[in-house]
Amino acid sequence: MTLKYCLAALFASCLSAQASTLEVHVSTPAGKSVEDAAVVLEPVAGIPPPREARASIAQQDRDFVPYVTIVRTGTAIDFPNRDPLKHHVYSFSSAKRFEIKLYAGKPAQPVIFDKPGEVALGCNIHDWMEAYVLVVNTPYFAKTSLQGRALLADVPPGRYRLRFWHPRQKAEPPAHEIEIGGRPAKLEQVMDVAARVFKPRQPTDAELY
Repeated sequence: MTLKYCLAALFASCLSAQASTLEVHVSTPAGKSVEDAAVVLEPVAGIPPPREARASIAQQDRDFVPYVTIVRTGTAIDFPNRDPLKHHVYSFSSAKRFEIKLYAGKPAQPVIFDKPGEVALGCNIHDWMEAYVLVVNTPYFAKTSLQGRALLADVPPGRYRLRFWHPRQKAEPPAHEIEIGGRPAKLEQVMDVAARVFKPRQPTDAELY
């Protein structure tokens, strides 16, 4: 084993030992927990090199699952159709414009999300179907649960820019810098988020595809 390899392994081990966790609870001004909020930590100095990553957004029961997906720039996303009918997935968002025309099963190639930003998804056949992808330039992110909680684990110590985002936010909270040390940290964040409005669906027996 070379000295260079030993030093690299020791450095990685030290980073792992010092890495911490950040737990965030997001709620509305009325105190209701916010689901599907993105919590993003952007290193102020030095972003780790990207790794090959893959995610999946399914069409299931004539809906997108999950509703919100957060990925790092360069991630390949599959769009499997698990319904017994065809879908037509598209996005006109500037961060990623694409179209998977009327199809069943799983497309042969994933879609590469190569630019940071917000991407809104739709189905050209079923107008009520919608979902969102947030593409970020950092590996440190998480999505809040039904209880409004998000956990970012294995975060190296240092200064970070903390951002929050939600597809139905009335205003994006201002980003601010925080210091991550060697101990777990907890934060509370208030976001003004509109309630989700579900569009009317066609009866199943009215489907043409």
